[in-house]
Amino acid sequence: MKIYLDTVGCRLNQSEIESMARQFRAAGHEVVASPELADMAVVNTCAVTTEAASDSRGKIRHIARAGVGQIIPTGCWTTLQPKEAASLPNVLRVVTNEQKDYLVADALNITHESFDVEPIARAPLPGLHRRTRAFIKVQDGCDNHCTFCVTTIARGEGRSRPLADVIQDIQFALAGGSKEIVLTGVHLGSWGQDISTLRQAQGGASLNANLHLRDLVRAILRETNVQRLRLSSLEPWDLDADFFTLWDASTSLSAGRRLMPHLHLPLQSGCDATLKRMARKTTPASFRDLVNAARYVMHDAAITTDIIAGFPGETEDEFAESLAFVKEMNFAGGHVFSYSPRPLTGAAKMKGQIRPEVRKKRNRILAETLEESANVYRRKFVGKRMSVLWESVSEMGEWGWQMEGWTDNYLRVSALASSPRWNEVDEVELTEVSGDRLLGKFVISNS
Repeated sequence: MKIYLDTVGCRLNQSEIESMARQFRAAGHEVVASPELADMAVVNTCAVTTEAASDSRGKIRHIARAGVGQIIPTGCWTTLQPKEAASLPNVLRVVTNEQKDYLVADALNITHESFDVEPIARAPLPGLHRRTRAFIKVQDGCDNHCTFCVTTIARGEGRSRPLADVIQDIQFALAGGSKEIVLTGVHLGSWGQDISTLRQAQGGASLNANLHLRDLVRAILRETNVQRLRLSSLEPWDLDADFFTLWDASTSLSAGRRLMPHLHLPLQSGCDATLKRMARKTTPASFRDLVNAARYVMHDAAITTDIIAGFPGETEDEFAESLAFVKEMNFAGGHVFSYSPRPLTGAAKMKGQIRPEVRKKRNRILAETLEESANVYRRKFVGKRMSVLWESVSEMGEWGWQMEGWTDNYLRVSALASSPRWNEVDEVELTEVSGDRLLGKFVISNS
């Protein structure tokens, strides 16, 4: 059977769809690049914003119009709106997040244990999702209760995947040729908080202690030969100054910069009063201290963020305070989201809902501010040589091949090559900034 897989939203969704692809292939089925070629399709949906929910519905309808007679929607939007998902054309069955791990086995009417018998290496998804980077799910769910977030409701309580399972998934990805591993989860920084391990305290006494994300990172660097390890979004309150010693160049585990110097730390607002209404466990002052601690260890690290524009009750003064803090942080980039009321969340019931046109205006101002600081950050690297992992390639006729990829600190780079270099890492001299990327030239011939 030919299977088409698609996803909306976060890197965790991407990780899950890649795991499904491996399971379908292990069971002898083919994963195809377009719905027109498929007998069955799976769509991993998202509900984080109204737009994401709309995109999820749109993908299912598009796949049905392409002629796929059996569609299985899953993911956050499907979990929150199962009846609406079931009513869409050609939907075979609805699978909630709670049932997602068994989706492939149930769809094929085989046991889930079948996939443990013959492990198969990760292969990039064909078509639009053909990524060189492998997204590895290490954690799911969240115990935070941010008042704007519907993902916590859709994903449930936080739970960590066992270390051995994570290591095994990484080994599968490396066996499939992945050069970069990205660790992902709903609340990545909480990994290990629900796992106790027996450790020897001083004097030989034993005790149960919770693991921490730093333990997972150290184990991966120690037990695998991953060339590039990257962390996805991290809540700032999960980290402390000691966490950044993982990037200390004097330690053997980080030799060769295997751990990528890029941190995505969602701020959401630079105003203390707004953060309190959001029920965020951080303040502008503590966030500033954290960023300064990271930059002390990683001088050229990319610190990126997420910001919400027009959260309920955000006055003009609060917005100005938030904007000033965003400017102060000099982020290397980020995403701005206009506040989107989500069902079942506390913020949707709050007084002081901001008019859509005001949200849109504040979004534009914040986005321009982030893009300005991102450009300042990019310009710092003009004239430098950096390693780039190539993620996309297109033929340019007599000019060669147009390559696009990422530096270790998550700068997008474009360069011309004499031969396709997809999923290869090359040293590139960065020559100029062009829009949201840097242009470069190969230091060593790739012919």
